[in-house]
Amino acid sequence: MKIAALGIDVGSTTIKMVAVNSVGEMVWNHLEQVDPRVEKQVDSFLEKLRNEIKSLEGIPLVATGYGRNLVQQAVKNITEITCHTRGVYHQLGHGGTLIDIGGQDSKVVVIGAEGQVLDFAMNDKCAAGTGRFLENSAARMHIPVVEMGFVALSATEEVTISSTCTVFAESEIISMLAQGIEVEPILMGLHRSLVKRVTAMVRSVGLAPPLLLSGGVVKNPAIRKVIEDETKEKVFIPEHPQLMGAYGAALFALGIK
Repeated sequence: MKIAALGIDVGSTTIKMVAVNSVGEMVWNHLEQVDPRVEKQVDSFLEKLRNEIKSLEGIPLVATGYGRNLVQQAVKNITEITCHTRGVYHQLGHGGTLIDIGGQDSKVVVIGAEGQVLDFAMNDKCAAGTGRFLENSAARMHIPVVEMGFVALSATEEVTISSTCTVFAESEIISMLAQGIEVEPILMGLHRSLVKRVTAMVRSVGLAPPLLLSGGVVKNPAIRKVIEDETKEKVFIPEHPQLMGAYGAALFALGIK
């Protein structure tokens, strides 16, 4: 395994590292739940990789993500918007409108034909349009997060979640459960509620097809389906949607070397 550059994405819930070879192909990756001691965790990532390839001397590391400024081992820090755009464009080979739904924020980026950022919108103030909204709801209903999408898709009907705040939505869920409403239609309503907030951002920047998805939340099949329902557009997803920020950072590092 020949490694030419490294990228790391320090998110609010997970930390991801990607290694690329000299032509920008992803050749190694690692993901863990984020630790409050980020610098020490990055050291453990580098040690894990060092055990596989013996030496990391001369291999540049670029950091991105919510906690990128905490990565002292990086030669440079770059924003998530820029890195996700670079990663998705390089992997899919074309522009479009990118929706990235993370644990703490969500982003919409219009990517030009040459891979440049034309416009973007970002929600990092309200959890209602992010993965945190689903995590909190899953915990309330005792449904594992990884199963939420499948359970939602099994619903034969759907309820409307009217609250625009995660806290109030949780109260609404409790009320519905107390009324005897089944879990499945509530879950479908929660997915619809999250996606409506994200598609409002899409409308604010203008949808330039094709529609591209990245971020860990898009591994949820109900999210993908509801996005297609709401936008009337087929979605395109890279092979590793959760790693696109780290991959883009590694591509920038490749240019730095």
